[in-house]
This record gives sequence, C-alpha cells and structure tokens, in this order.
Amino acid sequence: MRLTHIKLAGFKSFVDPTTIPVPGQRVGVVGPNGCGKSNVIDAVRWVLGESRARELRGESMQDVIFSGSATRKAVSRASVELIFDNSLGKAAGQWSQYAEIAVKRVLSRNGESSYHINNLQVRRRDITDIFLGTGLGVRAYAIIEQGMISRIIEARPEELRVFLEEAAGISKYKERRRETELRMKDTRENLLRVEDVRQELGKQIGKLETQADVAQQYLALQAQLKLSHNLLALLKKREAAAQCERWQREVARLSNELEAENARLRQAESQLERSREAHYAASDALHEAQGGLYAANAEVSGLEQNLQHQRESQQRLATQSTTLREQAERLARQRDEALVSLEHWRGEFALAGERVEQSQEQLEREGRNMPLAEESFRDCQRRYSELQRSLAQAEQAKQIEETHRAHAQRNRQQLESRRQRLQQEAGSLPHFDVAALSQKEVELVDVAGQFETVQVELARLLAALPELEKGAIEARDGLQAEQRLATELEARLNALKHLQSRLDHNQKLQAWLAKYQLESLPRLWNSLCIATGWEDALESVLGERLNSIELESIEQAQGWLEDAPPAAVTAFEVHVGCQKLRALHHVEQHTAQCASLIDALPQGMVPLSRYVSWADGAPPEFLDDWLANIYVTENAAEDFAQRKELPHGAMRVSRAGHVFTRNSIRFHAPQSELYGVLARQREIGQLQADLGVKQTALAQRRSVMVQAESALVQQQKDIARLRGATGESQQKQHRLQLEVQRLVQVRQQAEQRQTGIAAEQAEIAELLESESEQLFAAETHLEQGQNQIEALREQLDDTREERSGVEQNLNRQREALRQTERAAQEAVFVEKNCQNKIGELEISSAQLAEQAQEALTQLENLLAEQQGFSEEPLNQALQQALSQQQEKEKALAMARDALAEAANSLRELEQQRMSSEQKLPPLRDQIGEVRLKEQEARLGQEQYEGQLRESGADEEELVQRMEKNLRPNALQGEIVRLAAEIEALGAVNLAALEELQGSRERSGYLESQANDLNEAIATLEQAIRRIDRETRERLQSTFDAANHHFGELFPSLFGGGQARLVLTGEEILDAGIQIIAQPPGKKNSSIHLLSGGEKALTALALTFSLFQLNPAPFCLLDEVDAPLDDSNTERFCELVKKMSLQTQFVYISHNKIAMEMAEQLIGVTMQEMGVSRVVAVDIEEAMRMKDEALA
Repeated sequence: MRLTHIKLAGFKSFVDPTTIPVPGQRVGVVGPNGCGKSNVIDAVRWVLGESRARELRGESMQDVIFSGSATRKAVSRASVELIFDNSLGKAAGQWSQYAEIAVKRVLSRNGESSYHINNLQVRRRDITDIFLGTGLGVRAYAIIEQGMISRIIEARPEELRVFLEEAAGISKYKERRRETELRMKDTRENLLRVEDVRQELGKQIGKLETQADVAQQYLALQAQLKLSHNLLALLKKREAAAQCERWQREVARLSNELEAENARLRQAESQLERSREAHYAASDALHEAQGGLYAANAEVSGLEQNLQHQRESQQRLATQSTTLREQAERLARQRDEALVSLEHWRGEFALAGERVEQSQEQLEREGRNMPLAEESFRDCQRRYSELQRSLAQAEQAKQIEETHRAHAQRNRQQLESRRQRLQQEAGSLPHFDVAALSQKEVELVDVAGQFETVQVELARLLAALPELEKGAIEARDGLQAEQRLATELEARLNALKHLQSRLDHNQKLQAWLAKYQLESLPRLWNSLCIATGWEDALESVLGERLNSIELESIEQAQGWLEDAPPAAVTAFEVHVGCQKLRALHHVEQHTAQCASLIDALPQGMVPLSRYVSWADGAPPEFLDDWLANIYVTENAAEDFAQRKELPHGAMRVSRAGHVFTRNSIRFHAPQSELYGVLARQREIGQLQADLGVKQTALAQRRSVMVQAESALVQQQKDIARLRGATGESQQKQHRLQLEVQRLVQVRQQAEQRQTGIAAEQAEIAELLESESEQLFAAETHLEQGQNQIEALREQLDDTREERSGVEQNLNRQREALRQTERAAQEAVFVEKNCQNKIGELEISSAQLAEQAQEALTQLENLLAEQQGFSEEPLNQALQQALSQQQEKEKALAMARDALAEAANSLRELEQQRMSSEQKLPPLRDQIGEVRLKEQEARLGQEQYEGQLRESGADEEELVQRMEKNLRPNALQGEIVRLAAEIEALGAVNLAALEELQGSRERSGYLESQANDLNEAIATLEQAIRRIDRETRERLQSTFDAANHHFGELFPSLFGGGQARLVLTGEEILDAGIQIIAQPPGKKNSSIHLLSGGEKALTALALTFSLFQLNPAPFCLLDEVDAPLDDSNTERFCELVKKMSLQTQFVYISHNKIAMEMAEQLIGVTMQEMGVSRVVAVDIEEAMRMKDEALA
C-alpha cells in the first residue's frame, strides 16, 4: 500500500478541510516554526488508533479538535482520512480486493469517536488489524516524531523488543496467542462445570432405573390392552370399509370434475380480468393516440405558416440585394475607368515633365538676356495655373457634392418606398379577436375542471373497485363455504336418518309390519334420552327392545298371537292420561323409590334409570320394569371384585355395556344393527339444530353476496360511464387546447410582426432624417462650390488678360525665341494639365471605391440576413412533422382496432365464464347426492375407525397379528384380565422412562462434551506451542538479520565505527534488546555517552535496519535531521534516497540539504494566526521549467 492523500478537517490548526497530496516517494513538509507541520504527523498517528493524549502533545483527546482563534470560532468535530493506493492488493483481510482504501477517524466534542474504512464504520481493532506486521501502528517504528529519537536510544531493552517484534511481523502472532489463551481459559472453566453436572446426573440415573422397570411392565400391559381393543375395533371396521370405497371413488371423480370446472371458471375469470385491463389499456391508448394526432396537426400547421412568412422575407431581401449588387457593379466599373485614365495621365505627366525640363534648359540657354520678362511671365503663369487648379478642384468638389446629393436622393426614395410597403403591410395584418381567445380559454378551463372532476371521481371509483371485487369474492367464497358446510351437515343428517330407517331391513318382517300398518309407528329409541357416555350401557341392557313399536293399546297385539311375526318384535303402550299424571308425580315417586332403594343397597350403587329420560315427560311404567334392579358402575374392575354384595336379581352395567351379576358376566360388543342407535339419534337432533342455524347463515350470506355483486356491477357500470365521459372530455379538452394554441400563435405572430414593422419604421425614420441631413449638406456644399467656381473663373479671366499683356511684351522682347517659348509654355501647360487630371482622377477613384465598398457592405448585410432565412430546417421539420402526423394516424387506427379486438375478446370471455358457472350447480348436486350415500356408508366405519385413530393403531400390524377365527367374546375376556393386572401394579411413574432416557442422553452428551473440551484444550495448547515456536524462529531470524543490517548501516552513516544488538536474556520471547554503538575512534561502553547527533544517527541506523527487514508502506520523520551537521545530513539523505525505492518517506525538515532531496515539497503556512494551510510544489517539475527557461 502507498499513501496518496492526507485529508484533515478541524484537526488542531487545520480548521478548514485540507487535502495534502503525497504523490512521490520522497515528500518534504517545510514551513516556519509553529505553523503546524508536526500536526500532520500527529494526525497520521491519531487516525491509526492513538488514544494517549500525551503522545499527541495534548492533555485530553478533545485537544485535537480546533479550539478557535482570534478570528475563528471553535469547531465541534475533527476528522482525519488517509487514502492508500492498494492496486497491488497487499492489504490484509477482506480489504485486499479494493484498489483504494480510505482509513478515517472522526471525533466530536461530545466524546463520540468513530473509525471508518471506505466509508464503512468499523472498530478500532479493524484499523489495527489492517496494519499488523507492516511497521505501522500506534507504537511502531515507521512514525518517528520529535523527541522519539532520544526515546528510542534511551528506551529500556523490553521497549526496544517491541520494534523488533513489529519488524518481524509477529504482532499478529501475539494477538492470536492471546486470543488462544483466553479461549483455553474459557474451555477449562467449561470442563469443570461439565464434570460437576455429570456427578449429579449419575445419582439421578440410579433412582430413575427402578421406576423405569415398573413403568415398562405397565406399558407392556397397556400395549396388550390397547391391542385387544384395536383388534375388536378392526373387526367391525373392515365390515363397513368395503361399502365406503365405491362411493368414495365416485365422490373423488365428481370432485375432480367440479375442481376442473372451477379451475376453468377461475381461468376464465382471470382471463376476463386481464381482458378488462387490456380493454382499459386499449381505451387509454386510443385517447393518447388521438391527442398525439391533434398535436401533430397543430405542429404541421405552425410550420407551414412559418415557412410562408420566411419565403416572403427572402423575396424582399432578394430584391434589395439585386439593387445593391447593380449599384456596386456600376461603381466598380466607374472606378476601373478612373484608374485606367489615371494611369494614362500619369504617363502623360511623366512625358510632359521631360519636355518641360528640355524646354527650360533651352530657354535658359536662349533667354539669359530676358530674366525680368521671363520672371514676370512665370509669375503670371503661376498665378494663372493656380487659379486653373483651384477651379478644377472646385469643379471636382462640385461633382462630388452632386454625386452625394444624387445618392442621398436615391436613398430617400428607397426608404420612402420601403416605408410605404411597411404601412401597407401593417394595414393588411389581420385583426386579432381577443374576445374569441378569452372565450376559448374560459371554455378550456371549464372543460379542464370537468375533466379533473371526472378523473377524481373515476380514480375514487377505481380505488374502491378492488375492495368491492374483494368483497364480492369474499361473499361468494363465504356463501360457497356455508353451502359446503350445510351440504355436509345435510348429507350426514340424511345418512344418519337413512341408517336409522334401515334398522328393520328384514323383508319378511317389513311385509308383516305393513300388513298390520305398523311400519310408520314410532320406535322406542325415538323417545328415549340417555346421558352422554351411557349409550352403550342402555343398548346392552335393552338390546332388541330399543326397536320396540309404540302402540296406542297393547290389546292390538292380541291378534298377533295367532299370526306371529317372522322375526323378533317388541311392542309397548303409553297411556296418555296416565302419562300426564305420572309426569306430575314422577319426581316425588321417583325420589321415594330411590331413597328406599339406596337405603337397601350398598353404598355407591346408582340405578341406570337415573340416566334415562322420556322425550315427552316421565318414563312410562314398562321402562321402569325393564330397567329395574340394573345399576351402573364407574369402576368395573373394582365393582366386579365386590359383585357378591349385589342383591339377588340385581346387575351392574359399565359404560362399555358389560353386565355382571352375582354369579355371571356378559360382555357387550357392537354386533347388533341397533348398535349406536341412541348416539345417532342424539347426533341427528344436534345436526338438525345446526342445520337450521346454517340455513339462516346461508340466507344471510346469500343476501350479502347479492348486495356485494350488485354493488360491484353498479360500480363497474359507473366506471365504464366515467371512462366514456373521460374520453369525451379529454377529446374536447384537446380540441380546445389546439384552438387556444392556434389563436395564441396567431396573436403572437401578429404582435411580433407589428413590433417588427414599428422597429423598421423607426429605423427608416432615422435613416430618412440622416439622408435628409446629408442631402441638405450636399446642396449647401454644392451652392458654395458654384459660387467659388464663379469667383475663380472671374479671377482666371483677369489673370488670363494679364498674362496676355505680359506675353505680348515678352514676345516683343524675344521674338527670336518665340518657338522655344511656345514649346516651353506648351510643355508647362501639358504638365500642369496632366497634374490636374491626375489629382481629379485620384479623388474620383477614392470616392468611387468608398461608395462601392459601402454598397458591398450593405449587400453583405442583406445576404447574411437572407442566409439566416434558410428554408431547409423548416422543410425538414415540416417533413418530419408530416411523417409524425402519418404515424399518429396509423397509431390511432391501430388503437381503434386494438380496442375493438379487446371488446370482442371481453364479450367472448364473459360468455365462457357464464357457461362455466352454469355447469357448476348440477355437479354440486351430484356430489351432494353421492356424498349422502358415501357418508351413509362411512358412518358405520367411522365409529370403529375413530377408536383406532384415537388409540393410534397401525392397521397393517393389526392384520398381521390377528388370528384366524378370532371372536369378539375372546377379546372381551382378555381385556378384563389385562385391566385387572394393570390395577394391581398401583401407582406408576410413566415419566421415568423418558426421564431416564433423557438423563442417559444428557450423560452421553456431557461425556462427549467433556471429551471435546479435553481435545480442544490439547489443540489450544498445541497451537500455543506452535505459535511460540514460529514466533521464536521468526524473532531469532529477524534479530540476526536486523543485527546484520544494523552493523552495516551504522558505519555507512558514521563513516566508520561498529554497532550491534545484544539480547538481555536467554529466551528470545521474553528477552530485551540492548544497543551497543561505538562511533569511529570511540570506545564508549554505553550508548548514553554519545552526543545528540550520534544518538540520532544510531536511532536512524536501527530504524532503517528494521525497514530493510519489513519495509513499511510509508515512513514519517519529524525533524530527525535537526541535530545532524551537513556531512551527516548528506549521508542521511543518500540513505533515504536508497530506501525510498521500496518505502515512501514523508519528512519534516528545516535543513536545505534535506529539502533538496524531496521530489515534492508541501509548504505549511500560517498567514492567519492559529490556522494552518498548505501549498504543494513539485521539485522535479520546477527544475524542468527552470531548465526550459534557461534553454
């Protein structure tokens, strides 16, 4: 890892967020004393986990937070962050995968301190673990602050060993050994606790073994008794099982058909719901496509209007540009002609000059005798020439002014024409109807309000729709559930009634009963009521008499004596009048009878008649006769042992129906078809009551379902209506929006054009005023020029007359030289004329060039303006808009087709759902009928299956253990015997077996745990020995290597001498380290005799020797070169340069030699008192710039 940045904020004097880049291998930190350089070192030590305020040059940890200055307030928190480059993945642990690691510490004034790695809050230990074995840490050798040099040299041997351990990288071994010792201590404590628990558990196991033997005997007898009961129940169950199978298969088949139809219905409903969602989505897509088409139409219209306006502007600019181009061409031709004339006259002027020179020479030769006449003539001629030149200039100026006047008049005409066109255009602009726009905007606001109201209402209905659908589904499910429960109750009731009605299944007996009209008379079991649990007892006592026929008079049976029934039949009579009297006196008589009987019977005997009641009042006399001397028993085994105490003729009956007398016993078994008739009758009554309640609940559920479905249908209708209203409102809103947008665009275009016309008119007015001023000035100058020309012409005439007199005088004086003079005059005249022509042509050419340039400038402006009106972007935009319009039309057609298709699919799915719903009721009716038959067959099986299920019997095992020709009577005898043996065992602790098993398992677990703990202790001891061995080897090799490097670096720094490291003990794990150092020429016996500089060099030699063993990622040095002279400083710098190839150095120094060694310099300043700031300088870059400047 390599340090790249140090970020400080609020730490000591670095109050502002400061980033110190550390790009190179040798970075120097420089600055005046007291500017905060050492705070950088303190910041690094603090973020690495330093918790001692004294090591940070403070009294408390709060001192690291900026406490304010004369101009700054104190801050509330301090933070330091170190950024490391981990591209090589050398970081320890899980952080090796990050290419950059940021280690941060934050401290607030409330005392909260937090550590972060890559912005993840971690523990202080996590920070320490990253740098374990790297030489970095709170007390490592890689951070050497002020005064630490002396502390290293003067440290005790035990303290120096810490540096060696860090260099050897065994700090992680020591941490692992400490953790191992703690785990071993915990393991030994756990082992002691386990041994104590094992001793107590052994005592408990001895007591439980005795109780477990008795419990095993009891469980064996209970298992045999349970087996006998289960075998008896199995015999009866197998008879009823075969009847049930066929109807179960039928029910399963019909149920599968029903479930399949329900699945198809649910699938149809699911598809219907998805089709509805698709229909809604298609409707929304249609509205969206319509809105897109309206927008595309509006865009096409706007682009066409813009294109028309641009074409008109281009036509106007083309006309103006043509006029300016013609004017520029005409001026250019005139200028070219003037330039040609100018060249011609310049040539003539050169020739005239030569002739003048020749003539003058000749005149000088010939006219030496006439100087005065010649001088007079020349003077006159000169004045005449000046007047001619002035006249020419005045005429030329007049021509220029005439040109200016013509130009001004032409410009005025053009501006007037342009102004008239603008006035006509302004007058032809359409009048904008503001009232129509306002009306459309009001209509748009109204429609938007209506649309929003409809949307709110639609959103409310849609939000309430899932709840209504859920309510309808819940109501439908609730109704179906109630229907299933009612159907099941009705099926069971019908099955029970059917079983009760089939008690007389003998066909011959049924014919006999029909013969005497007895088949519809009530039976005894219809009127009897028995207490719960005593049904089997009453069935055992009464037997076939439960099916007795109730007669109005027993005399009806007299005729049966001759025509006896083909099967056993019992009849009884109930006198209604007597029955009412018995009902009045039943309580008193029954109480007296019971009192007398109880007095005569042994204590605890209760007659069976006490548990029997009559449906219409007191029991009739015949029932008292049938139940006389029959008593119940709650404990059959105990009462059977005391049967000899029963009165003669008395008998006892148990809940199971077993009857015994003084000398006999009869076991009851469910062999008769009347078995369970009383229980079934009671269940029929209960089922009838439950069915009445279910019918009421079913009616309520049906009403709730109807209301829920009605509300759902109405809600769906309202939603459909609002969706239609939403579409219409949205379309109307889109139309109004487009209309308003069109009107606004028309208004904006009219306003823009009016504004443009007004601006152009103002510009034209300014130009007209300017041209008028120029025209007035030209006319004024033209009038002045005309006056000047007339004056010059008068002067020229006077001078011409004077020249003629002088010339006549001169001709008289030199008649001989007339030809020469004439030639000289002609030459001079030609020269002057050429000069005048040249001047006139130069002025004319310059004026023509200026006018042509002005025309070209105006032409360029018009062309630039004309190029700005390119039709290509508008044509492209128009074509794109037309393409989008066609796409929108296609999308609208597709949306309409999709909506129609979704509507057709919705109708088809609705028809499928209705078809599936119509198929369900017939299937349910068939299932109900089949279930009635299946439950009729099952009820006989359930009575015995319930017994097997309650006992948890395995029928397959029972079948294997069942003997051939096994009879129920034999099983009843076996049951009585086993019950007596169980009673003989007395109190039994059934939990002893489970407790014994649990105790043994716990004992085995504790033994295994103790073995594991012993193995763990052995493993931990072995790990400690291995750690000690590896640590010892690593320390010894590190010590030898460090001693070797120390012995080599010391002479290198001192220029001679010797030094070594010595152990203070035999065991290297505990021994300290002592430094023996002897500079050149000294034989000192103690390192304390060295000077400050020698101590500093010795400490640096020791530190660098450790670095060569385990180079730290970076090393921080704080003014370690302060006590060194220049020669020692140079050797120190050379050593740092060599070591910087592997380790990054950040050092603070005031030494110029050390500063020159740095690749980058970080300057720390304190321009604001109490606040440190940094300035970075790249030394190599600075030297390169210097070399380039010198070069």
